[in-house]
Amino acid sequence: MTEFHRLPLQGLNVIEIGQAVAAPFCTSRLADAGARVIKVERPEGDFARGYDDVVVGAQSSYFVWLNRGKESLVLDLATAKAKETLAALLATADVVVQNLKPGALGRMGFGPETLRQKHPRLIICSISGYGETGPFAERKAYDLLIQAESGLSSVTGGPAAPARVGISVVDIATGATAYSAILEALLARAVTGEGADIRVSMFDVMADWLTVPLLLQEGGKPPMRIGLAHVSIAPYGVFQTKDGKDILISIQSDREWVKFCGEFLNQADKANNPLFATNVARVTNRGATDELVAKAFTELDEAEAVALLTKADVAFAAVNDMAALASHPHLRRITVGTAAGPVSFPAPAPIFIGEARQYGPVPALGEHQTTGVGETVGEQV
Repeated sequence: MTEFHRLPLQGLNVIEIGQAVAAPFCTSRLADAGARVIKVERPEGDFARGYDDVVVGAQSSYFVWLNRGKESLVLDLATAKAKETLAALLATADVVVQNLKPGALGRMGFGPETLRQKHPRLIICSISGYGETGPFAERKAYDLLIQAESGLSSVTGGPAAPARVGISVVDIATGATAYSAILEALLARAVTGEGADIRVSMFDVMADWLTVPLLLQEGGKPPMRIGLAHVSIAPYGVFQTKDGKDILISIQSDREWVKFCGEFLNQADKANNPLFATNVARVTNRGATDELVAKAFTELDEAEAVALLTKADVAFAAVNDMAALASHPHLRRITVGTAAGPVSFPAPAPIFIGEARQYGPVPALGEHQTTGVGETVGEQV
């Protein structure tokens, strides 16, 4: 029989006033860790509920993924009654996560400064596109817009054109950043008794993540788009075997290159050739480096190449698609309940040994109108 342990955030009350991906990603992790998360939705619901209809019962993949274990409460915050209900919830909350337009919560009377003054232990995390000051503060900001504005798309894709990263990487990164900042604030509150006012912008998160390409630019070596290859390391890319299989390899050090030359290329002398002896030289002479490696791959079928790469202790991977991920031997899954039935999808990455976790169901819109934090909220408002 599986033993479930007390979760680390059990007993904490979290209010989410947000939608789409970034804020729900953050609060889904808080819910996974045991917090009670009340998701405040507009009467029409989080618009991520309508992003697609591919999950059982025509539900949205985004919404099911990011809203497990939460409670849904519909509030029309344009009404006085709804504001009274929200004020009652906030009075008993430990954490508030919101991604409304900058200043919107304040105009309703719930600005972070006001809330912190009323509730000193409250931790408030506000997520925005560009922050709450500066020339772009009022702009709408979505994932792909920030990918473009931050320059991420300029270093993504092939030589012909910029490309979108194939997932909502900005939103996910922002949600993860907010989650880690909230955990820091909870640790600090345990010592000081004081809450926190945290501001996280999508642009700041991506700018941080783009530090290496930015420093390359400012160092006179602007990064180029080179598809499934690495701008700073060679050989690091996809090579095709004689039976048409793509294998991505990575040589991370000159020591690995020496072994690769001897055991895979069967050309030990190339290890000390000035064209290839160092990573800087191999990147400078990327064309010749890749040609040398590609020729060796064309003489091997997939099984032979994998055997030699393994013997040489070279890092490599198959170039898979989502069908391959679905059946991958390392894919771990969780199953969560929804109104239309159970849904299985990839498990959260952290594994706590000896501490099995359960994941709560995905709420229907307004499913928890009659439950509040510790007592009844009342009818829909």
